[in-house]
Amino acid sequence: MAKTGLKIGGNYAKYHLKKAFGDQTASKEDVHRESAQQLFKELTNLRGTALKLAQSISMDQSGLLPDTYVEIMTGAQYKVPPINKAMVRSIIKQELGDWPENRFSAFNPDAVAAASIGQVHKATTTGGEGIAVKIQYPNVRETIKSDLKVAKIVFERLIETDNIDDYFDEVYNKLMDETDYLQEGQSIDHFAARFNTDKYETPRWIPELSSGKVLSMSWLSGEHLDQFLAGNPSQEARNHYGQLLWDFFHDQISSDCTIHADTHPGNFLFLPNGKLGIIDFGCVKRFPESFFRSYISALPYHLENDPDKLLQLYTDLELYDPAAAGTKKQVEYIKFVHDFGQTFAEPYRGGSFDFANPEFSESIKRHIQRASKLSGPRGSRHFIFASRVQVGLYTMLAKMRAKVDVDHSRQHIDAYLNPSL
Repeated sequence: MAKTGLKIGGNYAKYHLKKAFGDQTASKEDVHRESAQQLFKELTNLRGTALKLAQSISMDQSGLLPDTYVEIMTGAQYKVPPINKAMVRSIIKQELGDWPENRFSAFNPDAVAAASIGQVHKATTTGGEGIAVKIQYPNVRETIKSDLKVAKIVFERLIETDNIDDYFDEVYNKLMDETDYLQEGQSIDHFAARFNTDKYETPRWIPELSSGKVLSMSWLSGEHLDQFLAGNPSQEARNHYGQLLWDFFHDQISSDCTIHADTHPGNFLFLPNGKLGIIDFGCVKRFPESFFRSYISALPYHLENDPDKLLQLYTDLELYDPAAAGTKKQVEYIKFVHDFGQTFAEPYRGGSFDFANPEFSESIKRHIQRASKLSGPRGSRHFIFASRVQVGLYTMLAKMRAKVDVDHSRQHIDAYLNPSL
């Protein structure tokens, strides 16, 4: 990583030197692209936690990074170079007790998708069913703690916060969950029971062909977001699948407080039967009921815009410290939280919302840029994945330029907050 940083720094230094000497052929876009490709290559080699960083960059809406970086890092969602075939065979032998040809009637040694934690192969069971087999990269689980220790050293120098340990513990726990494929199998079963409907389709877990590092599930065929958009879909199709993404987010709001917490394009498929396919359940977050209720309450409270209710809400979410009331930093921060909350509530103000609206996307970017200039993160540790889900949803819908109906989602929120009604 240090060598990659030096290479990237050298790329920009050469560009500025050429410009200083009047070289009109020097292109900043070319420098961005070359540097982003070098960074992606290094993150790909490291895999695991490093590739999770690349995924985060690919969903960036702040405008702090050049668009080229965001474009190239989208490869971390499902286009990572796979590990070699001999290693794949060895992992299956170790985890499932025999070679692939003896555990499956057919097994494609070439991965059909690869991302941060593992890669997916297509196979056929001895009973003739087409399935997906996800194989975890070697040593990913073992390196998470050391990766985060390095990241923590960097972040401690960049930000001011009293609870950085809480944030890193939260990330560590979820990454450990993502590398436990037996736990993911149980999550598949949980979501299949709730979401195999006329709107959604999820895989079915196959426990007898799974282990802690190999996960077998039924196969879903469909298009990822980039494939869907490459086909120049009609506005009707954009709206249809956009509505399903929007509804899936809101249909998860229930008393069990359990959410699919990894909203990025690699985890969803647009199926030919018109359903939304949800295919990755490694990052599932069960929130404490008190936080979840407060977080969901943020929407009606911001729509109502009652200062007293909002201040109490910010206190419950650990965003406001009454002991620091009136200080310049506190006043500035609470104004930011209020303004950002109002922006997030914007899609719910009418009967429908058009995510093709560039002013809305620009407003999100401005708030994220503003957040980067504040002294440091605040609030409950549970914000990490709650906000990740919502920002990811808005990012995907903006990319799709989808228009969604919001009446049903508001009713769903009201029903959760007021079950007696």
